[in-house]
Amino acid sequence: MKNKVVLAYSGGLDTSFCVKYLTEEKALDVHSILVDTGGFSQEELKEVTDRAYDLGVTSHKTESVTNEFYDQCIKYLIFGNVLRNNTYPLSVSAERVFQAMKVAEHAKALGATYIAHGSTGAGNDQVRFDLIFEILCPEIEIITPVRDNQLSRQQEIDYLKTAGINLPWEKAQYSINQGLWGTSVGGSETLTSNKPLPETAYPSQLSDMSSLTIDLHFEKGQPRGINENHYDNPVHTIQHLQAIAKPFAIGRDMHVGDTIIGIKGRVGFEAASALIIIKAHHLLEKHNLGKWQQYWKEQLGNWYGMLLHEGQYLDPVMRNIEGFLEDTQSTVSGTVHVKLSPYRYELLGISSDHDLLASGFGHYGEMNEGWTGQDVKGFTKILANQNKIYHSVNTTKDD
Repeated sequence: MKNKVVLAYSGGLDTSFCVKYLTEEKALDVHSILVDTGGFSQEELKEVTDRAYDLGVTSHKTESVTNEFYDQCIKYLIFGNVLRNNTYPLSVSAERVFQAMKVAEHAKALGATYIAHGSTGAGNDQVRFDLIFEILCPEIEIITPVRDNQLSRQQEIDYLKTAGINLPWEKAQYSINQGLWGTSVGGSETLTSNKPLPETAYPSQLSDMSSLTIDLHFEKGQPRGINENHYDNPVHTIQHLQAIAKPFAIGRDMHVGDTIIGIKGRVGFEAASALIIIKAHHLLEKHNLGKWQQYWKEQLGNWYGMLLHEGQYLDPVMRNIEGFLEDTQSTVSGTVHVKLSPYRYELLGISSDHDLLASGFGHYGEMNEGWTGQDVKGFTKILANQNKIYHSVNTTKDD
């Protein structure tokens, strides 16, 4: 009997190459698994399954973790307003951990000798997958055909062509990863510092030149509805918002950041729903949370995003941070009014029973109703004491 290898499979160029390489060059029984984090339609899943068997896998499994992905990860990215380098909503890095955990589970269930993924040797995904595998199934040897052979995308295409595999090669010029929280796009342009991705590389094309105002509803920090539609499952809100924003081609940007392996990386992405929800949630928090709540949320949200980006989801400190973030959301309920236009969105304002701006204590720059001018004079005098003492002691006549 041949040894079994479980392959983390997406149906793209890299994992298609892996199937042929592992069956032809390594003579292994390949058992592919696609872990869907919300980026595939039923039609696409069927196409991917058919392609896997056409390429020669022994078995193929599709595992949906969309709700699990939201409940155990995306929810906290929203609570923490997490944007890597103030730009990227961790569309791919967040989902990789959940994919790796399911792949490891499947490999152990099958009694596989090997576990494989299609990551290159120059990116973050190789570390994310390897790290989870090392923790959850250290007894299983890891194989990475693309990384091990230091292959370019063109070399993979040439190998598959030689094997008689006809894929849409033009589309294969771009590495596209799509999930519930957004889509990343990599290609020859993202290997430079100055070239933008072409319009056609993005998954959504502009088809609506008008504008549209929507109401986005939050309950205790979670997105629960749009306009008159309210959902028990926040995943449906995310999907609904994505469908509304898609014709406006909103959410495109280029992320430049520091990779886990120490080099700079550049990738395009489109994440309309993620960006709108994070920014709308942040605006609601500005109205409903206190100064120090916002301050410490920003610190811990940034740490949470960094650790998740680097594959450290299983570190116990992540559960500690999640507990803090969730505890801050008890008053983050209300509606954010958002205007959608071609390529952009605008946050118009909020409505909430917990709005501290509408407290009645005063109107900024206009009227004070909870204190007097004399109160402020005394408060300011005491507030100045610390610096008055410092300057009195440390300022000389020559100064």
